[in-house]
Amino acid sequence: VQLQASGGGLVQTGESLRLSCEVAGSIFSIKSMHWYRQAPGSQREWVAGTTNGGVSTYTDSVKGRFTISRDNLKNAMYLQMNSLKPEDTGVYYCNANLMLSQYISRDYWGQGTQVTVSS
Repeated sequence: VQLQASGGGLVQTGESLRLSCEVAGSIFSIKSMHWYRQAPGSQREWVAGTTNGGVSTYTDSVKGRFTISRDNLKNAMYLQMNSLKPEDTGVYYCNANLMLSQYISRDYWGQGTQVTVSS
């Protein structure tokens, strides 16, 4: 089982990007999925998350600009990022807590995708 993240790139301030994260491999179900990011010289920080119940939460700095969504049929998660700012620059990682069976769950990380916002 792997998480495959994509969609990063270089954009200017105010532009948009859409990140994708897909679960590759056979799983029982998805418990939760999250996006994290790590700016140069900084620790990895949580950005947004979504649960099976459909609840989405965001860190304060991206509220109103980023939207997290899931496609349960595709076992995929997306992060629509609008009105991007230079401080959004970093490597974005997807994280998922996956049920491998009815009783076994495991945490997975994607490989990271670079987002660079120029001023």
